[in-house]
Amino acid sequence: MDAESYIGHVFKDKELLRTALTHSSYANEKHTKNNERLEFLGDSVLSLIISDYIFHKMRNVNEGDLSKFRATLVCEGSLAEVAKKINLSGLIMLGKGEEMTGGRRRPSVISDAFEAVLGAIYLDSDLETARRWVLRLMTDRIELVLSGGLYADYKTTLQEWVQRDGKSAVTYSTIRTEGSEHSRRFTVQVEINGIPQETASGKSKKEAEQRAAELLLKKLKK
Repeated sequence: MDAESYIGHVFKDKELLRTALTHSSYANEKHTKNNERLEFLGDSVLSLIISDYIFHKMRNVNEGDLSKFRATLVCEGSLAEVAKKINLSGLIMLGKGEEMTGGRRRPSVISDAFEAVLGAIYLDSDLETARRWVLRLMTDRIELVLSGGLYADYKTTLQEWVQRDGKSAVTYSTIRTEGSEHSRRFTVQVEINGIPQETASGKSKKEAEQRAAELLLKKLKK
């Protein structure tokens, strides 16, 4: 089965698909274009599609909760899970080093490729085609999140967990910022009473903080 069959879109411009599946590590080795610009575009297209869907679906929900729902749906972990439906990790072209260090299983690599493919579909067709593609893959997950089946505010849960004695304080600090302007990655460290506990990365500080809080909660609950 070829890549288009897995993805579920026949491209008029085959080069768009090839670029969408080209990780920067492979592009550097082969001196070709990578998928970062398409990922930048796909990120915005995805945000619009998800925002429009939940805006009309959840008519009595305030802006803050809509933002939380959207963040849960478009985070790295969520997109990496959705990408399994189209075997996306197996289609990505990686450099030798990235392949050897487990890049094919890395949520950030897979989610970036998912957004790049969406950007490519949008350019190859139109917004309505991109919308149908996203909703075909994500509607079941969207409905689960909106019903409360997946949404978790790990930062709030962690705050409640450590403050049971009324003395512990949770803080977050950004320890590293990487990537180009349109493909930024933040690494955040969570601390309890000033003592470093866990670190995690994400496309935004909020996502990185949530992931760091999730990791620490798992450790504390063992």
